[in-house]
Amino acid sequence: MTGAGPPPRLPSPLAEVDDERFARRGVRLLLKRDDLIHPDLVGNKWRKLAPNLAEARGRAIVTFGGAYSNHLRAAAAAGRLLGVPTIGVVRGDELAARPLNRSLRRCVADGMRLFFVDRSTYRSKREPEVLARVLDDAGAAGAYVVPEGGSNALAVRGCVELGRELRGRADVVAVACGTGGTLAGLAAGLDEGQRALGVAVLKGGFLSGEVEALQTGAFGGRRGVWEVTDRFHGGGYARVPAELDAFAQEFEQRHGLPVERLYVAKMLHALTVLTEEGAFAPGTTVAAVITGAPDAPEPSRSPSRSTSPAPPPQSSTSR
Repeated sequence: MTGAGPPPRLPSPLAEVDDERFARRGVRLLLKRDDLIHPDLVGNKWRKLAPNLAEARGRAIVTFGGAYSNHLRAAAAAGRLLGVPTIGVVRGDELAARPLNRSLRRCVADGMRLFFVDRSTYRSKREPEVLARVLDDAGAAGAYVVPEGGSNALAVRGCVELGRELRGRADVVAVACGTGGTLAGLAAGLDEGQRALGVAVLKGGFLSGEVEALQTGAFGGRRGVWEVTDRFHGGGYARVPAELDAFAQEFEQRHGLPVERLYVAKMLHALTVLTEEGAFAPGTTVAAVITGAPDAPEPSRSPSRSTSPAPPPQSSTSR
């Protein structure tokens, strides 16, 4: 990002780690350190947001997320770095009257204006009429819209380079998945004979359909060899069971890698379990994409609350 701090570190580093849980099964484990791409836009956020920011051409950006959304924080940071106004539409109008949590405070500190909507409206935000009303109410009718999680055709194409960087380096490439955009692009960028494994962090079993739709939007059809496992969501998004936290702590101590809990820990745990189950044949090289890092200490500045009033509750709509 020109004039916005350090340039992105691309390609991101790839390093092998010595872990006996993999070695005793004859499996090599590599870590693809996308968390080191940029200090403010770590991991897949750079790859997904950069093409969208270029497409916005200086217009204000409006995007969507929950109260703890990594995507909202990344979009706010990108706006600060580029001097682009950002508006975050936050799920849950009841939050408007409460003190901001740490995640939303960071968004505000980076200049994002928050706009809270009720959960029914949020669920229906893909419907054109609902989206138009939300944008109008938020004072963002002319803004450039980036979808929740940042996954759209541009973001998917931005993640293709991740796969290209791993050509000839691994047999299997694993990535944690929320909205599926990174997996969709990664798989398209891999070479023949390689496959991508998405580890869903949300419940519901919907992700394969989302990835296929994203690839169709970006490339006109399915690309690459990929699959999704729904076994390791740990109870759903933002759920971190005690055993998962213990696994992450042990991995940190073993390898000196700070492990982000909501995505990365679930992916690393999945690979460890699958390896111990014999899912990977001896001689397989597995690359784990580290798509994020734990939260850094909160900025010392004390931002004032920058929010817009929530709209009146809407009538219930179907999911």
